[in-house]
Parts: sequence; C-alpha cells; structure tokens
Amino acid sequence: MRDDIDVFCVGETMVMVTASDGGPLSADGRYLLRPGGAESNVASALASLGHATRWASALGDDPLGDIVLSDLARNGVDLGLVVRDPLHRTGVFFKNPSPEGTKVHYYRDGSAASMMSVELLKQWSPARAGIVHVSGITAALSDDCRELLQAIVIDRALGDAVVSFDVNYRPALWPTTRAAPELLRLARASDIVFVGRDEAETLWGTSTAASVDRLLQGPAHLVVKDGALDATEFHDGGATVCAAPVVEVVEPVGAGDAFASGWLAGRLRAADADERLRFGHLMASRVLRSSTDAAPAPSQAEIAHALAHDPRDWRRSTTLVEG
Repeated sequence: MRDDIDVFCVGETMVMVTASDGGPLSADGRYLLRPGGAESNVASALASLGHATRWASALGDDPLGDIVLSDLARNGVDLGLVVRDPLHRTGVFFKNPSPEGTKVHYYRDGSAASMMSVELLKQWSPARAGIVHVSGITAALSDDCRELLQAIVIDRALGDAVVSFDVNYRPALWPTTRAAPELLRLARASDIVFVGRDEAETLWGTSTAASVDRLLQGPAHLVVKDGALDATEFHDGGATVCAAPVVEVVEPVGAGDAFASGWLAGRLRAADADERLRFGHLMASRVLRSSTDAAPAPSQAEIAHALAHDPRDWRRSTTLVEG
C-alpha cells in the first residue's frame, strides 16, 4: 500500500449490470458487469488521469467482489484498505434505459458495505491523503455508515485532509424529510461540495445556485451543477459560471461522478476556477456518451483543448466528438 495518495475515496461499490448495446433490460440481451459506485467512479477516473488514488470500502467475499477489485486494480486504484466480508454479499444493481429516462434497480440491502462502521477508521487513520472524497449515499446505507461519514466529514477523523463531499441524494434510499437535514449538515462541514441545482431544490427548497451558496455558507468551494445548462463554482474570489457542452447523451448515470473527478483533477493541477469547471464538463461529457459509468480517459490534447476553449465550442473539435 503506497503512502503518496492524492485522493482517498470511501463508499460503497456494487456490481452494475447494463446491456452491452446500451438498451433496456430484456431476457435475451447481452450484459456487461462493471463496478458501479460514486466514490470508486471518482477514484478510477482520477487514476486514469495519472493521479494516485485509494478506494476503501467493504465487499462480500464473492465473485461480484472479485469483479469490483479486478476492474479497479486494472484502472490503477490502490485497494489496500478494502475489507472482504465473508458474512455479507456485494451489492448489485441493474440499469434500465428507455426513451423516458434510465431507471436503476438496486439490490443492496444487507450488503457488506452497509455494515461499515467507525471501527474501520482504526485501519484507515494512518492512510493520509491530500483530499478525502465521500458522498451522501454512504449516510443513507445504515446508521453505522452514517456515523462513519460523520466521523470523516465533521469530526475529521482522517486528519487534516481536505474533505470533498458530493451530496448525491438518492430518493430510493431515504425520504427527503430524513435526508435533507443530514445532507445539509454534512455539506456545511465540508471543504468542497458538489450538488445538482435540482437535487438542492428537492432537498432544501433552493431555486438557484446563489441560493444554495447562501444556505451552505461553510465550504471553501461549492460547485452547483445545473444539468445541461452550466455549472457554477462559488469560491473566495466570488463565483465562476461555465456553460455545459452540447452532448449527444447515451446514458446519464455516472456523469456527476465524472464531473467531480474532473474538477478534483483540475484542483490537483492548480487550475483556476474556470479550468476546473471545464475539466469537470470534459469528464462528464465522456461518460454521457457511454452506456456505463466510466469512459476512456481523455488524451492530453483533448484536455488542453477543453481547458482552452468554451465548452459550447467543443463540438467543433473532431477529437472531442469522436474521442
């Protein structure tokens, strides 16, 4: 297990089942089995960009857990802190795209990751990193997981690392009445926050990016994503707005994680706010054109083009359209 880690990601990863042709579930279809988890998606994407990442969680001691580990290891993610639980299984979920949108069917009750608790911090505390990335999904898995997330985000159990928090509200996991106050508390205690404008409105009744900023107040960097329109970063220097590129969407699930990975990669590279947002849009646009939660890493030429041009002009680049 290496010591020089840029980003340490913590959270559940399941096996995602998706049709190989990007279509809906059917009895005669052919399917891909891939890791699917917000935090490991971020870890994998950052690793593909050359950053040292570690993912920590619990998996069942089963073939599905093997699939997760082999895929993440192949992407270059450090897995030295992953626990294999012989008593609980690895979760699984199915993506079912349709013209009306993608429905996701989760089978995660009693998963190994839902059994995570603050006891794991005894193993993780020596593992230092510049940034710790977590999401609100963990808080919804169980009371023990909620306490684990509180220890990381609020009590800063992993030391002086910068805490990056993606709100990632999942209505299927818990009702708004429970999620709203808990996610607000975690967001206010974090250093970096990613949230969709629409999910913030669902949770907290805010209608604009600026009203989200007024509500949270605490984070040094707040990124509010407004779907296909734009993303706004609030920071010490004020606010920076970056329009989203026009993308022919194959499947949207995972794009938010990709955006977070791009923004974090920009921060690790000391990019300014506009470049961080463009990097986020670049990574999200690649996943939007994929039937899975991941996509091949952009080339250095594509990254350079994305950081130098307004995202609304990316379609003029053959590299960005076909890469």
